[in-house]
Amino acid sequence: QVQLVESGGGLVQAGGSLRLSCAASGLTFKTRPMAWFRQAPGKEREFVARVSRSGGASYYTDSVKGRFTITRDNTKNTVELQMNNLKYEDTAVYLCAAGALISTGKVRASSDYDYWGQGTQVTVSS
Repeated sequence: QVQLVESGGGLVQAGGSLRLSCAASGLTFKTRPMAWFRQAPGKEREFVARVSRSGGASYYTDSVKGRFTITRDNTKNTVELQMNNLKYEDTAVYLCAAGALISTGKVRASSDYDYWGQGTQVTVSS
C-alpha cells in the first residue's frame, strides 16, 4: 500500500518560512519523480514544484521561483519543500505527489502523478 504523508504545515506571517516534508512508503521511491501541488479554497489544484528521480533537476511554477526549493533524499524516501518569503497568496493545502513511471510529458498536470498524500495546511497571515 502506497502512502505519502506530509508534515510541516502551519500558520506563519508574511515574509516567514516553513519547511514541508513528505514521507513515502510502499513504492520504489527512487524510480518516481516527486512533486508538490497546492490547492486553495475555491481554486483548482496548482503545480508548485517537481524534482527528478535523482534530485539533480527541479522545476517550479513561476510564482514561487527564487522563494521555494524542492529537494529529495532517496536514502530516507523523503521529499521536502523549503518555502521562504511566504506571501498571503501561498495559503493553501499542500500535497505531495509521486510521478508516474512513464511521464505523459505534462509534468505540471495532475494526470502525470499516480499517488497523492492527504495534504498539509499552510496559512500565511498578511
